[in-house]
Amino acid sequence: MKVYVYGASLFCEECGESVREQIRRTISHPAAGWINDSLEYPQGPYPDGGGESDIPEHCASGPLCANVIDMDGCKIGAWLENELTEEGVRYVNEAIAEGREIAKMWAEFYKGYCNLKTKEQDDE
Repeated sequence: MKVYVYGASLFCEECGESVREQIRRTISHPAAGWINDSLEYPQGPYPDGGGESDIPEHCASGPLCANVIDMDGCKIGAWLENELTEEGVRYVNEAIAEGREIAKMWAEFYKGYCNLKTKEQDDE
């Protein structure tokens, strides 16, 4: 999934574009170079969910995300489908072992990782 980086956070493509548009409507005379600073203006879109991370990343817009995920009444930002570090694989394995609802979604995408377990394998 393509993402934008803004203020040290990751946003799904739709939310990143929305933030860009909001900023463009409110800034009448921007300083030179501001558009190239991720602290001032969303940068991207970048491929692969923003790259490798220690956790599965979700859109920083949270419950206001254009692609919100509703998990039993709890709304979270869109999952960005980023690659995982070894620590990230451990994190997902722990989430699966704990039976977390969100881990079911992650497990399907990350099943290609060599040591990723499913809840059923963990129960054996």
